[in-house]
This record gives sequence, C-alpha cells and structure tokens, in this order.
Amino acid sequence: MTAVSHRTRSAHPDPRGPATATDTGFRAQLSRGEDRIDRTTWAGGIPPRPAIAPRLRVGKDRWFNLLWLIPIGLVLLLVAVAVAQWLRTVPAVEHFIATYPGDHPNSSDSGAIGTPWWLAVQHFVNILFMMFIIRSGWQILTDHPRLYWTRHSRPGAEWVRIAPKAPDDPLWTAKQDSVDLPPQVGLPGVRHSIGLARWWHLTMDTGWLLNGVVFYVLLFSTGQWRKIVPTSWDVFPNALSTLVQYASLDFPVNNGWVAYNGLQLLAYFVTVFVAGPLALVTGLGMSPALSTRLHRISKHFSIQLARSLHALIMVWFVVFIVMHVTMVFTTGALQNLNAMFAARHAGDAVGLAVFAVAMVVVIVAWVWASPFTMKHPRTVQKVGNAIVGPIQRRLEKVHVEPGPYTEADISDYFWHNGTYPDSDEYRRLAAGNFADYRLKIGGLVDHPVELSLAGLRALPHHEQITQHYCIQGWSGVAKWGGVAMSTIVDLVRPRPEAKWVVFYSIADGSDGGLYYDAHPIEQMALPLTMLAYDMNGEPLSYGHGAPLRLRNEVQLGFKHVKWLGGIEFVAHFSEVGSGFGGYNEDHEYFGYSQSI
Repeated sequence: MTAVSHRTRSAHPDPRGPATATDTGFRAQLSRGEDRIDRTTWAGGIPPRPAIAPRLRVGKDRWFNLLWLIPIGLVLLLVAVAVAQWLRTVPAVEHFIATYPGDHPNSSDSGAIGTPWWLAVQHFVNILFMMFIIRSGWQILTDHPRLYWTRHSRPGAEWVRIAPKAPDDPLWTAKQDSVDLPPQVGLPGVRHSIGLARWWHLTMDTGWLLNGVVFYVLLFSTGQWRKIVPTSWDVFPNALSTLVQYASLDFPVNNGWVAYNGLQLLAYFVTVFVAGPLALVTGLGMSPALSTRLHRISKHFSIQLARSLHALIMVWFVVFIVMHVTMVFTTGALQNLNAMFAARHAGDAVGLAVFAVAMVVVIVAWVWASPFTMKHPRTVQKVGNAIVGPIQRRLEKVHVEPGPYTEADISDYFWHNGTYPDSDEYRRLAAGNFADYRLKIGGLVDHPVELSLAGLRALPHHEQITQHYCIQGWSGVAKWGGVAMSTIVDLVRPRPEAKWVVFYSIADGSDGGLYYDAHPIEQMALPLTMLAYDMNGEPLSYGHGAPLRLRNEVQLGFKHVKWLGGIEFVAHFSEVGSGFGGYNEDHEYFGYSQSI
C-alpha cells in the first residue's frame, strides 16, 4: 500500500557521535496502570460528551435526524396496511396469492423437516454472541463517531455521524471527538474505552465465527439447508405474496416446522449467507497488516468503505432481530418458541419456559458485562489477548511490501491524536528548532548512540506513502520521510538476547508518565518500519509528532510513538512499565499486538 524509495545523502560526519554506554533513562519516568477503572480519572479524566441521534448527510451541509424514521415508518406502515388490504380486494391480486401462497414445501425425506436439537442450541448461543458483538460494536463506533466512504477521514466529509459537528480547531484530536453512550448500551459503556470494547468484540466474533462454522457443517450435512436456501425462482413471487399478506394483517399460514415461506426464506438466506460472511470480510478489511499485503484489493476496498459496510451490516442484523422477534410473537408465539428453543412441534408452554430461561441468561449477561469489565479490565484484556492475540500476531507475519500509493492519494486532512507534549524541555527544544534534540538509543546493543536531528538526516533517506489506521477507526494517507529502522538496527547492532524494541516519547500519556510502546524486533526489518522526521515533504508539525515519530505499518496508529525521545532494545517488554507492552496497553487495556 505504499511507495518507497531509498537514497543516500552526501557524505557527513559520523552521526552517532561518541559511542557511549547510553542509559536511556526513560523507564524511571513511566507510570504504572491501574487494574480497575476509576471513572473520575479514566483516560486522563476525559469529560462526558454524549452521542447525538444519528445524522444522515442529505446535502453539502444538511443533515437528516434518523430518529424521524420512527414516526415516518409508522405512517408508512399504516399506509402499507391500507394499500395491502385494498389490494386483497383486487381479483388479480387474490389470484396471484392463490397461485403463490408463499409456501416453500419440503419432502419428508429432505432432512429439512422440523428443528433438530443442535439448531435450538445454536440459536441460543448465537443470541448470546450477537448481544455482546452488537453492544461492543456500538462502543467501538462511538470512539470515532463518523462514517466515510473514502479513506480520507476529513471532518465534514462523513455521510453519517453520531457526534456534533467537529469544532474548527486545528489541534482537535480524535480522542476528544469520541462520545458517550448511555450506560448499559455500549460495552463497557464508558467514553474512549475502545481497548476493552475491542477485546469483547473480537473475542465474541471468534466464538460467533466458530459457532457459524459448526452451523454450516451441520446445516449442509443434515439437509436443513433446504429450509433457508432458495431452490426455485418461485421464491420471489412467493416472497411478494407473503409480504402482501403480512401487510394486510391477514397472515399466511404459519408452517415453519415444515418449511419457511418465501419472505422468511430470503431473509434467512441473506442473513446467513450474505450478511454473515460480509461481516467477516469487512472486519478484516480494517486490518493494517492485511491491507499492507493485499494492497491491490485495499487500494479500492478502503478501510472506510469496509467500516461503513460493517456498520450497515450491523444495522441489518439489528433490524432482522427486531423483525424476527416481532413475527415470532405475532404469528403463533407458543408454536414458534417450541420449535426454536425446545425443538418440538407443539403448541404448549414448554418452549415458552425454555425461552424464558434463555432470556434470563441473556439479561443477566447483559447486566453483568459492563460492571465486570469496569472491575476486572485486566481479566478482559488477558482473556482477549489469549484468544485473539495469536490471530493478530499471525497477521503480522504476512509478507509486507510497498504498494501503489502516490502523492495524488495523499489525504488533505490527517487527524491529530494523543496527549500533546507540554513540558519545559519540549518547549525549549522546539524554540531552538530542535537543534539540541538527541535521540537516545541503547539497551541490549553493542553500539549505543545519541543521534541529533541533523545526524538522523545524514543517514540514508527512506520515504514511503502509506495509509494510517487508527484504532479509533479514522484513516489517512501521507508521505513520510526519514530513516528506515533497518538502518538504525545496523547502526547499533542489537545483541542476540534483544527480542523487543521499546520506543519512548518525550510526551506524557493521558494519565501521566511518559508514553511508550514495544514492537517485536523482527518488525524492524520490514520495509515499512521507519523513523519519520518529514510528513508530506515538510518537517513534522507539533501535532503530528515533531521532531520524530515511529511508523510501523502493520500496526494500528497508537503504536506509532510520536515526539520520539528514545529507543531501547530489551529481552521482553514485561520488564518495562506495567509490563503489558505499551502505555495504552498499561493504562487503557489495549493489546500489544494490534494488527486488526
């Protein structure tokens, strides 16, 4: 996904200066993360900022409040009922309904009759997974509450937003732009808790996908697939007939034990075989590691397109669930609940009792999840890392190569983020145009060094045009100029026991203490890992990390340490800070490996 060039500058005195046994001295300036969330100090005491009702762009600067769809929908529903009831008086329509009553019959030996026990179990398991997935997905969306169609996430260019219009502030950050959800709606329901929300989302996604694989195998090995896969073009007129019957309030015969009607069949087919797989594909479409490998695809299927489609798929699932539950209770609740939850063809209350028990479990899980997360965020982080971490680390190992971006692809806006440096030391360095700046590199290396900015610029120049992936969801393309990390590695010669590289910022994190992050030493040899001192042909600005920042394009943006002050080669990151691999990992429970 990048264009990369290397060139060697003219001869210059040795940029390393005297080879001293550099003590980076940064560890003493780190702060330890808490093992429990205190709302008053969370994320640096970020104040409340409630989400607004979703707004849909309908013009250059006109927005439609989607809550108006509720009264509009009710009016249209009443109109639809009146129209459908009139249509039922038209002989041609009645003939059409008699010809296509909506049935999708199955033979007794098809394997599709009835509801097997495994399907009833999976139905409940799927409800449980989807509850966690949707709630945590809402929480993730609120961390960057805007959706775009192009990879250039410029404020004002979004097609949907659930936040107020972004202020005209050049240093407004993506973190400031996040919003709150009402308690017990999001998971965990705290502003800027995306790290924990992602653990819930990705962990439950993993379980949901495994449940889906089992479902597909059993579906096609038992013949149950015939109930939800169209086998004739007659499904479309039958679906239309069913729709007219439902709208007229003269419902078709409920015969779901034997076969679903045309409308049900199409709804199930789209949900199982279209929406489900697309949820997986669009989720992976937001992975920086995959995108830097599959650049021919990601050049057109951008992260923002994937994110918008992912959100629309969520809307489909929510609408499907609401309609599904409504129809279950209006077309014969006892019979339907017996089939769905008790795998029985009966009209007694057994299925209702099983359903009630299942809903108690779901409600208890719903109520329990957020308080548990607030009290035990480390548990959520560790369990998530144990389940999802190996998948993420596997994605990091894909072969990363430069891609097709050119200067024409550079974004006209690139969000700021992070806690800006505000120390006397930084102001002094900036006032002197960073002439006194020194990058300290030490740890388990043979040749510790201190590099000035001029010294860094004297090293072989590396340039790349890449797409930035923020964990919050925004993206942007920029051209970075600087030094390849492979050049730095060759310069300092890490010892064999050095397995991780820790990057320290001059700036503090939101909870105090220096910001830092750890990366596997193998990623330092990747062609898209570099120290950048230029952005789009100009020296880095204050907001984007001046005088130096890290770029590691297989990782999400929070790992690209800005305002870089030092680099330390270590045996393992567990000896640094709180031992979780970085500042956000220590304080906000992110993962040290975040390739998706």
